[in-house]
Amino acid sequence: MPHSNTYSRALALGLLASSLALGQGFPERFAEIRDRATPAQLYSFLYALPKGGDLHHHAALSVYASTALEIALKQSKLGYRFHVRIGFHDCGDGDNGAALIYQNINHATYNKLSECRKSDFTPLDDLSATQRKSWLSAMILDQPGETRNEFFEEIVPRMAAIHRDPYFFADSFAENLKLFGREGVRYIEAQWTPVAMERPDGTLFPADEALAIFKKRMAEPDVAASGVAYRFQTTVIRFRDDMERQVAFQFDFVDKHRDLFVGINAAGREDNDKGYALRMLNAFREGRKTHAAIPMSIHAGEKSSPGHEVRDTLLLGATRIGHGVNLISDPDTMLLMRGNRYLVEANLISNRMLDYTPDLTQHPFAEYLRFGIPVCLNTDDRGSWDSNMTDEYFHAVKGFRMSWDEVKKIGRDSLSHSFAPPDLKRTMIESYDRDVDAFERRFLDADWEAELRKIEPAISGYARRNLVP
Repeated sequence: MPHSNTYSRALALGLLASSLALGQGFPERFAEIRDRATPAQLYSFLYALPKGGDLHHHAALSVYASTALEIALKQSKLGYRFHVRIGFHDCGDGDNGAALIYQNINHATYNKLSECRKSDFTPLDDLSATQRKSWLSAMILDQPGETRNEFFEEIVPRMAAIHRDPYFFADSFAENLKLFGREGVRYIEAQWTPVAMERPDGTLFPADEALAIFKKRMAEPDVAASGVAYRFQTTVIRFRDDMERQVAFQFDFVDKHRDLFVGINAAGREDNDKGYALRMLNAFREGRKTHAAIPMSIHAGEKSSPGHEVRDTLLLGATRIGHGVNLISDPDTMLLMRGNRYLVEANLISNRMLDYTPDLTQHPFAEYLRFGIPVCLNTDDRGSWDSNMTDEYFHAVKGFRMSWDEVKKIGRDSLSHSFAPPDLKRTMIESYDRDVDAFERRFLDADWEAELRKIEPAISGYARRNLVP
């Protein structure tokens, strides 16, 4: 009898060990870390977490201001030079030109200014230490009271001239891939259209030439070493007068460049009355008449007021919805999207910073997830928030007490709902599953606090201000 008890106990321990080795029991370990870890510990844990894709990613505005400044200063080797507005003089001409403090203009634009107006500007490489600090702050929502108007009406135009340099874009995108790779992101589906890219003299590159510059940079070894795959969507600015022409161009361009471009998006403030979704309906239908299926992920419902923007956007052909904040006010569309092929690209920090959901405890992300609408986390314009993907997970995991199964699901769904080619998608999902299994074993089979001390996360400026004391 004693022998039988000893054998039973040994068998039970063996089964338990086998169970742990297979990753079973990790949901409980995850909950323990989620609820007991300090903010700094949880940040390290989530930084090391394998992540899926960033599907809602504005490429140009996802570059950190410090990175943008560093790369922009190096552009002089290619003949580019930028000037920064540091003041306003009364030149008696009634024309302030670029009217934003710390707005950047290229040298060709600067040369067209009067001598008096030129005195408002200084070369980017001549900024003093104090001016550089102010320049960096001007590109980030880092001050109380800075919300959507500061972003849309000031930050976006401040950076426009620099973003039109294709060499700058290529280098900054490469640097971003490296940073995303370090925090476990394996795929970026970025929004970028290679039009209006400028030479140093201000003349425009044809779109294919700008794209060739980008591809050449992406062929360098450091990009492959990042471990992050990428594809692009082109973007229609929905409220512009030439919207129909834009849509026609995007269909033609994506169809011609399906190796790198996988979808079409439409962006722009939805509180601009000309940006409503059904305005674009005939243009998208015309595009589908002559082009084989092109996937669509379209901004919709990025509003704090109720409305049917998401429903109307599905009618355009979208299978992914960017933001979808006010979907929560449209029960019929929620029922349509429940358990369906559609996915909501949630952007928690963006919605907080732009004041669409200033209190993230009221964000509908968790309701969508638990109601059965596929959803994933994304960084949107992270350079302007000074944030990263880990910050998005921190808000979601801590604020909504996500389970381990939910964390795995949103990461996997971001890959399965991506527009990546089937072979790439399959490879990424397989690597995600392997990395998740290894992550489980790492923190289940060891002292998790000791294991966390081995991690050196890159803590974002946003996190230092809001998440990690």
